[in-house]
This record gives sequence, C-alpha cells and structure tokens, in this order.
Amino acid sequence: QVQLVESGGGLVQAGGSLRLSCAASGRTFSIHVMGWFRQAPGKEREFVAAINWYGGSTYYADSEKGRFTISGDNAKNTVYLQMNSLKPEDTAVYYCAADRSPIGAKWQVNAYDYWGQGTQVTVSS
Repeated sequence: QVQLVESGGGLVQAGGSLRLSCAASGRTFSIHVMGWFRQAPGKEREFVAAINWYGGSTYYADSEKGRFTISGDNAKNTVYLQMNSLKPEDTAVYYCAADRSPIGAKWQVNAYDYWGQGTQVTVSS
C-alpha cells in the first residue's frame, strides 16, 4: 500500500505563490507516476500536473502550464507543486495521486491507484 499526505495549502492573494508538498510512504518503490489534481465545489476533479518517477518527464494542463511547476525528490518520496501567479479560479482542494503503472492516462482520475486527503488552496481577488 501507498499513503499520500498533502500539505502547503492556504490562503493567498491573487498573483501570489504557494508550494504544495505530497509525501509518500509505504510501498513507494511501486510508484511510476505522481500527479496533482484539483476539485472546486460543484465541479469535477481535474488534472493539474504529473511527473514520471523514472525519467522525470512532466505534464501540465493548459490552464496551469507556465504558472505551475511539478517536481519530485525521489530520495524523500515527495512530489511538489510550485504555484505562481495564482488566480481566484485556482481555488480548489488539491490532491496528489500515485499510479503504479507507467503507461496510464496521466490526466485521468481513474488512472491512479492512490490518493491523498487533499489540501485547500484559496486565492482571493
């Protein structure tokens, strides 16, 4: 089993920055892909970014590319999401997820095997 714990969320003004962390524990050697998703009230959970644990390739949703950066520290089993130039529409609960498959559809919720509890990000106008 893999356990994921997000942290780093909070309240920030538009244009500000936050850095989210996701610490993985358990059978972390089984992880091939780590992803970030977000979900606003009344909306579907949507893809934000993902990173391959082997090779380091990264993927971003169009709405975040250029503002957000995903990175990882394999030795610490931790993935990060650096969020800059935040907008009110970025307000959501942010979740990290882990996929044991290297060929899953990284942008799809159903591709992931493990999920964290989420961390709230609120961006004020």
